[in-house]
Amino acid sequence: MVAVINTGHSIRGIITYNENKVSQGEALCIGEGNYPVDIQKMSTAFKLNLLLKQLELNENVTRSSVHISLNFDPSENALTKEKLMQIAASYMQKIRFGQQPYLVYQHFDAAHPHIHIVTIKVKADGSRIDMHNIGRNQSETARKEIEKTFNLVCADSRKNLRNTPIVFIDIEKIKYGTVDSKRAISRVLNAVVPHYRYTTIGELNAVLNLYNIRAEQGKENSKMYQSKGLIYQILDQQKRPIGVPIKASSFYSKPTLAQLEINFVANKSSRTPHMKRVKNAVDLLLLKNPKIKLSELESRLVKKGIAMCIRTNEQDMVYGITYVDHLTKCVFNGSSLGTAYAAKGLQERLGTTGLSVPKLQSISLNQTAKHSKSFISVYELQRIIDNALQPDIVSQYIPNQLKNKRKKRKRKGQSDNQ
Repeated sequence: MVAVINTGHSIRGIITYNENKVSQGEALCIGEGNYPVDIQKMSTAFKLNLLLKQLELNENVTRSSVHISLNFDPSENALTKEKLMQIAASYMQKIRFGQQPYLVYQHFDAAHPHIHIVTIKVKADGSRIDMHNIGRNQSETARKEIEKTFNLVCADSRKNLRNTPIVFIDIEKIKYGTVDSKRAISRVLNAVVPHYRYTTIGELNAVLNLYNIRAEQGKENSKMYQSKGLIYQILDQQKRPIGVPIKASSFYSKPTLAQLEINFVANKSSRTPHMKRVKNAVDLLLLKNPKIKLSELESRLVKKGIAMCIRTNEQDMVYGITYVDHLTKCVFNGSSLGTAYAAKGLQERLGTTGLSVPKLQSISLNQTAKHSKSFISVYELQRIIDNALQPDIVSQYIPNQLKNKRKKRKRKGQSDNQ
């Protein structure tokens, strides 16, 4: 079993998310804890209002909502509702939330069985539950004890569900504009957006394009671009958008442009220590193989866990390069590493300026598995293609709180007394 704990500001948003899953046939509200009536007799409004009333007892608590998911091994798909409720009650008791009102939802939108538990931090007496290190301490202890008590598959003996490799979206099986399409995009966004370090939409797309998804702001003079909107689209095998685009705000994780811009600023400094790894990998390969071709350099970097996404024009002429380091989860446009690693500088080092680049050839499975430890699978790494990116218009917007206020310059001859 794997437990994932998240906190947030809006209990209303969490209830709405789970209830929407129920209305779509992707979940069931299978039980409750410490509510005054049975779950069958409660409306959505009643479920929410009880939690809201208790939160009013202490309005100073920030991030007061708690959203927990308990994830089970795929082989445990026969767990009954009664058994799931017993597991949920035991877990909540062990992490000191046993006296809190909570709701339990069984979800059916993933390959493994799992439940979501919704609760709050504020107690009935108005005091606050301290959650510092709860994941590392109480939750981890509870997980191990519950695995033994209920004879569950131990998480330590299997790959952590959160580290399950992302798979390519099967273009043929997606039903465009339906929940299947949104679910497929959401799974990739949840694995990429919070974990990779990128500083522009273009760098984020370097990763998303590997999984046939693209973030799009629209044309510079469009209403969507001017209002700082963002959509996500599925791409076909030629990296062309297909199907109905989905607004960023409609995803539960809210990967909107406003949120991405906060990530841009934070990632700019956090990825800096990892630049050297990518630069050294390129330099070492060029030093050992001075006559290496661009396509061969690309395939050898893949074996080190680095995808080199090459941008080409209609004539297959290279005009841009982005490096995606799957080991450190850092993304670098070539120019951010230095002119020697950008498209023009790198081609000059290779002696191939202005030449077109052939498509990446197949890579030895054994060699790739031996050298690459990234979460991306061997099959995915082989399918990295040359023209993975389309040109992106990068917003230069900076949140107001991060801007340096400039002092107004006085006009020449203006008196200090004026």
